Amino acid sequence: MACEYSGRVRDAFLALGHDAWSCDLLPTEQAGPHIQGDVLDVLGDGWDLMIAHPPCTHLAVSGAAHFAKKIASGEQQEALDFVRRLLEAPIKRIALENPVSIISSKIRKPDQMIHPYHFGEDASKRTCLWLKNLPKLRPTQFVEPRIVVTPSGKEAMRWANQCDNFGHDKLPPSADRWKLRSATYPGIAQAMAKQWG
Repeated sequence: MACEYSGRVRDAFLALGHDAWSCDLLPTEQAGPHIQGDVLDVLGDGWDLMIAHPPCTHLAVSGAAHFAKKIASGEQQEALDFVRRLLEAPIKRIALENPVSIISSKIRKPDQMIHPYHFGEDASKRTCLWLKNLPKLRPTQFVEPRIVVTPSGKEAMRWANQCDNFGHDKLPPSADRWKLRSATYPGIAQAMAKQWG
């Protein structure tokens, strides 16, 4: 698993008997097979499948207000180049996941969009998947939303991770909010392992 420090996807594959490793610049949060380093250095090491989770800091449209600065600094182009290298890796089967981002307009449209609530999780988080030689993930268990009345008086669907008023994520600002928001939900990790393993 490329750019995975949480170990969630790696561990889902390990639980099914696969030889799975995670690789990230950060140490793994869960003990298990992990390469701490640059994934670009190991892309040619005989992977059968790569599930990549490149950092979305300079790519996600949720940060569009900062795009001018990220473009001027070259950070956004560097992030896009990294994504291209992952997608073009000499690996037969690839899945790259990211939130809604400029990957769609600068590289190519995603093959699939999923939410955790399609996979037994009481959460909404639109996630894009770019796939190479892999089928689309099949939903495993739909979690019904709660219906709320927004400040404008309209009914809206909300899941447990969302505020009622505008549907924004409930997580308060913190130093590790990015880490908490970027971890793959267990239901999605399990679906990846069962359907792509």
